[in-house]
Amino acid sequence: MLPVDLNLLPALDALLAEGSVTAAARRLGLSVSAMSRTLARLRAATGDPLLVRAGRGLAPTPRALELRERVRGVTREALAVLSPNPEPLDLAGLERTFTLRANEGFLARFAAALLEAALQAAPGVRLCFAAKPVKDAAPLREGRVDLEIGVLGAFAPEVRSRLLFRDTFLGAVRIGHPLLAAPITAERYAACRHVVASRRGSFHGPVDEALAALGLARRTVAVVPGFPDALRIAAGSDAVALVPRSCLDAAAGVAAGVAGFTLPVATPEIRVAALWHPRMEADPAHRWLRQLVIGVCRGAVAPRAEEPSFGGICPRSPNREEPPPEPFRLSTL
Repeated sequence: MLPVDLNLLPALDALLAEGSVTAAARRLGLSVSAMSRTLARLRAATGDPLLVRAGRGLAPTPRALELRERVRGVTREALAVLSPNPEPLDLAGLERTFTLRANEGFLARFAAALLEAALQAAPGVRLCFAAKPVKDAAPLREGRVDLEIGVLGAFAPEVRSRLLFRDTFLGAVRIGHPLLAAPITAERYAACRHVVASRRGSFHGPVDEALAALGLARRTVAVVPGFPDALRIAAGSDAVALVPRSCLDAAAGVAAGVAGFTLPVATPEIRVAALWHPRMEADPAHRWLRQLVIGVCRGAVAPRAEEPSFGGICPRSPNREEPPPEPFRLSTL
């Protein structure tokens, strides 16, 4: 096996990122002729042309496109290993925009508190809250999203996670709904009309499985994209909504006049986590952002002594300690 010159990695990263020998040479402070010789060495090492003439410019080969993201990550990790420890993070002077991807229910509950805490510590920071149309690791991998908020489930294996809080599903109806007039049994609950939130447009979920085990079935009459939408429908109709407990905590400005109640059937616990790509693991500013989000969420979703009863807004679920970050699987509700 021929020896590998790791000094070629930064050059390959620059060439694949710039798509130009001249631009790559300028980026690395080399002459164009030196970069051309380096490209020739890279072609010999990889057994691929990498960049080929296309009109007046250069176009990447399929092999180059395949290598581009891998080389970028490997190069950054190598530079981080071989660089001295960074200076302490200067929050007062930090000017950076962080993009967080979360659903509407999370934003309603936590966005204002996160922004206030961030600006208190780092006045030059900006937060961009992005929507979550689908579950997809690409935005994290490509750096378009710094932090994603999601439910632990099936996702990209390399992504890191840290638990924010544990949640449970509750029922929600308008104040004065007939369902609240007596103890809520599985039979009475199933007999109502229901509205559920699902980005995939699914009418079926864990509650239906729990009811089916009792020989019961509910009639879901509407599916909406988000939990706040389900609460609005419940507030203005006789439909019963299914929402996380934390969503009801933020419901004051979304669906006034809504009461939450404990479901008469058992449903799986919801574990909401912060998710990030491992290439951001050692970045001091990103580490600060992660700690900020974890602190704000865990502080807001604090333990309460009483368990909820039907007919009122339910208290938040307790927060428990979680082991150190580890790879996970992500799913969406």
